[in-house]
Amino acid sequence: MRHVGQWWNARTIVHCSSLFIYFFTLNDMDAEVKKEANYLKLLSCNFVLSIYGMYEGIPPFGRNKQMGMVMEFMKRGSVETLWKKLSGPPPFPLACRLIHEVAIGMNFLHSLGILHRDLKPQNVMLSDELHARLADFGLCTESISFNPSNQEATDNAGTVKYMPPEAFDLNYKPSRAFDRYSFAILVWSTLSGKEPYEGIPADLVEVKVPMGQRPSLDDLSKINTEGMKDLLDLMQKCWKEDPKERPTFNECIGCTETVLPMHEREINKVVYQVLDKLVSDCFFLHQSV
Repeated sequence: MRHVGQWWNARTIVHCSSLFIYFFTLNDMDAEVKKEANYLKLLSCNFVLSIYGMYEGIPPFGRNKQMGMVMEFMKRGSVETLWKKLSGPPPFPLACRLIHEVAIGMNFLHSLGILHRDLKPQNVMLSDELHARLADFGLCTESISFNPSNQEATDNAGTVKYMPPEAFDLNYKPSRAFDRYSFAILVWSTLSGKEPYEGIPADLVEVKVPMGQRPSLDDLSKINTEGMKDLLDLMQKCWKEDPKERPTFNECIGCTETVLPMHEREINKVVYQVLDKLVSDCFFLHQSV
């Protein structure tokens, strides 16, 4: 079961920095909230969302006692909201940086033996300067492949369009290869500015993906931008049918850190342009209200 919650923004008086509290509305989710918080407290990575602590009390909008996590407030939203606001993918230099930072964040998690299991654009938040922050560890689990003593089967959770073909087997036990496949689909979405298999029912995706169906590369392969071919090659390696053939995130970084310098001179200009557009759109939205 995915957790259902409500966001509440807060502003600390001492540090004057924006925070948010993610409140859980189901009483029986307390254990899951604590589980997610425990994972996040262990993490210290520039590309993983920080947790400052736990909240337990009666929020301003409610009457009942609730539990929540106090975290950084990402006012820029997520990678998904970014390409929705831009009506398309982010400029290629920024897309490259986001992909590289996600790979670093995921490599960090895997180095601790932690699986994300729901890696997708909605769960890659953006800092004020549009750096990636991995979020939503509600499905996080210790890697079975990392800890051989863990024989307990886990539920195959996640978002269908980002799940690997083997995950649709009811006897499947998640491993790091799960996240590597999800990363490939996330790369496709980041470069295309689209949701994979748009308009296709989830139950049909469950059937077609194990049969070898993947997002179309027709449009992306026509883009003659330096480094695009490298990322497309990486993407296709990460979504291979055989989980053992998918590169590790450390190997993914080997590719992304080669592509990123190709556009290093443009990145600051591109980020400024995107931020300017986001601020302008926000201003006009407020003016029209």
